[in-house]
Parts: sequence; structure tokens; C-alpha cells
Amino acid sequence: MKTYYTPVNEIDRKWYVADADGKTLGRFASEIANRLRGKHKPTFCNFQDNGDFIVVVNAEKIHLTGKKWDEKKYYRHTGYMGGIKEQTASEVLTKKPEELIRMAVRGMLPKNKLGRKQLKKLKVYTGSEHPHKAQQPENLDI
Repeated sequence: MKTYYTPVNEIDRKWYVADADGKTLGRFASEIANRLRGKHKPTFCNFQDNGDFIVVVNAEKIHLTGKKWDEKKYYRHTGYMGGIKEQTASEVLTKKPEELIRMAVRGMLPKNKLGRKQLKKLKVYTGSEHPHKAQQPENLDI
């Protein structure tokens, strides 16, 4: 049995708008990651980027369950000795609410060149306005 390979000129990419208002972060991010990878399409191929573009609006209204606002930690390293920094989910939400969704989706994509290319198709905005109206995006119910 041969692996199906979609020719590049036949890949059909659509634009979708997903509203994060009141949605739970993990469930929302997993659906977005599947759409970015193209797993919802019958032409899915794991070594090819044939997913759709996703525009997320109202990123500041995302929801976390339990005590995760105070207990969930995000770590980064400056590159210097002892340079590990940590932030709680509520601190990330107040400073950069779009990063909360982007980090959750990034963790669900492949950790290679393909995953980085797929992450570039995710556009996250605070508020309900976005500059992608020319692409005529469809509403995505998650």
C-alpha cells in the first residue's frame, strides 16, 4: 500500500475564525492544532503541511478550570546561568493573552520544521477585530 501524497497545487487551504470567548484552553487548543495540521481532511499526510489558517479572536476571554490560573507555571530560560524565569497563567494573561493560546497550540504540534511552519498559520488577537477580512474567513464552531 502506498502513502497518499497530495500535490502542492491541489492543497486547498481555507481561513477560519474561532472565538475563544468562554472556551476551555486545552480543548480549544487541541481542536485548533488538528485544524492547523489538516487532520480533519481526508487528504491528511503526516509529513506534509495541508492544514488551514486559523484566526483566533477574544484571546483574553479564554477559560481555565480549577486553580490553574495560579498554579499553572510557564517557564523560559534567558540563556544565562541561573536565568530560568517563571510566570503563572494569570500573569501571562495580563501581559500577553495571545501567548497563552499560542503556547498551548505549539505544545500540540510536531516539534520539527513542519510544526514551526504550521504554527505560522495561527493568528491570535485580543478583542473581536482582526485584519484578515480580505481572506473571507468562515466561522469555526469549537
